[in-house]
Amino acid sequence: MPKKPPNASMRRAPLACFDTVKHIDSIIAPTYLTEAQRSDFGMARSFLQAYTGSLGTFNSYRRDVERLLHWSWHIAGKDLEDLKREDIELFVVFCQKPPSAWIGTKKAPRFKVTDGVRVSNPEWRPFVATVSKAAFKKGHLPDKTSYAPSNGSVKELLAIIGSFFQFLQMEEYTVSNPVALIRQKSKFVQKRQGQTTVRRLSDQQWQTLIDTAEKLADEDPDAHERTLFMISVLYGLYLRISELAASDRWTPTMNDFHKDHENRWWFTTVGKGNKERQIAVSDTMLAALKRWRRYQGMSALPSPADRAPLFPLRRGQGALSNTTHVRNIVQLCFDRAIGILAEQGLNEDSEAMMDATVHWLRHTGISDDVKRRPREHVRDDAGHSSSAITDRYVDIELKERHKSAKRKKIRVD
Repeated sequence: MPKKPPNASMRRAPLACFDTVKHIDSIIAPTYLTEAQRSDFGMARSFLQAYTGSLGTFNSYRRDVERLLHWSWHIAGKDLEDLKREDIELFVVFCQKPPSAWIGTKKAPRFKVTDGVRVSNPEWRPFVATVSKAAFKKGHLPDKTSYAPSNGSVKELLAIIGSFFQFLQMEEYTVSNPVALIRQKSKFVQKRQGQTTVRRLSDQQWQTLIDTAEKLADEDPDAHERTLFMISVLYGLYLRISELAASDRWTPTMNDFHKDHENRWWFTTVGKGNKERQIAVSDTMLAALKRWRRYQGMSALPSPADRAPLFPLRRGQGALSNTTHVRNIVQLCFDRAIGILAEQGLNEDSEAMMDATVHWLRHTGISDDVKRRPREHVRDDAGHSSSAITDRYVDIELKERHKSAKRKKIRVD
C-alpha cells in the first residue's frame, strides 16, 4: 500500500518543475531532487518535448505529468517505477480533492526572472480554483474549498497519464503501465444520462452579438473592423482561438483564403495536433473578408502571393499572437451585447451570456450549421476526429423531447 501522506507535504505547495515551451529544452532538474527523482524528471521532460509543436497539447500534458511527479515524490514518497495500479487510483482521488496549500485562486506564471535568471515562482500552484465569469462580475471570488475538476478533466487526466506510462514502458523505464490496469476508470467519473449540453449562444444572443460588432465597426472602424471580422471568423469558420492567433507553428495569412479550379473558396488552418484542414468558405464569410480587406485598402480578395497577416497588430508590425488580447477583444463585444440584452428586458439571455467565452463562438457556429448542412461536412470543416463528436452539437432531438413534454399536465382539469 502507498505510504501515508506526509503532513508537511500537504501543508506546503511544491514548486513548478517545467517551464514554457520556449524554455523546456534548457530547464534543469531542481537541486533538491534525489538521484531517482532526477531520473524521473529527465524522462518526463523527454516525454513533454515530443509535444512542443502544439501549445495546447503541451500545456495539458505538462500540467498532468507535473501533478503526477509532485504527488509521487511529495505525497506517496515513491519514484515513477514504483507506482502501481492502486497508487494511480489514489493519485486520481487526490487530484479530485487536493490539499488547500496546493490550490491557487489565480493563475500565476510558473517561472519568473530574478537577477536575470529564470526561477520557480513561489506563487504558482498545481491546481487553481475558479468561478464563472457571471459570478465574478457579481463580486464572487474563487474558493479553494469548492475546487472540483469536471468529468472531462478527470478523463483527460487518465488519458494523459496513461500515455505517459506507455512512453515510459516503451523506453523500458517501467515494467508496466499501471493506468492500463485500472479496469473500471468510470468509477472516477460521475455518470450522466443522455447528451451533454454544448455551451453555446442562443439565437437571440448571437444575433445581438453580431449586430453589436457591426455597430461598433460602423462607429469606430479603426478600433472595431478587426473585432467584427474576428467574431465572424470564429463563428463562420469554427476556429479555435489557437487557430486564429499567430504562433511558432503557424501564422494565419490572407492567402490562407484561396480558391480552387472551380472558383470555390476555402480557408486553410492548422488545428489540434498540428493537423492541417481545409474549411469551406460561405458567401457571407467571403463578404466579411471583402469588408475587412476593403477597410485595409486592399483588393477585394487575396491572391496566392498575399502573405499579409490575417489579423495584424493595430500598432506596430506583425500578426496578432497574444491569445489573451484576442479574448479581451471579443469580451468587450460580449459586454456590450450583455448590456443591450438587459436594456431590452431580456434578463435571462443577458445573465446567461455572462459566462460566454471565445470558444462558445465555435460551438455556436457548429451547432447552427449542423441543423442545415450534412453532418459529415460540418465534421470535416470543424476538424472533428469522428462524427460522434459532431453529433454532440445536434440538439434537435432535445428540442423535440422538451416540446412534447411542455404541455404535460399534473392533474386533469
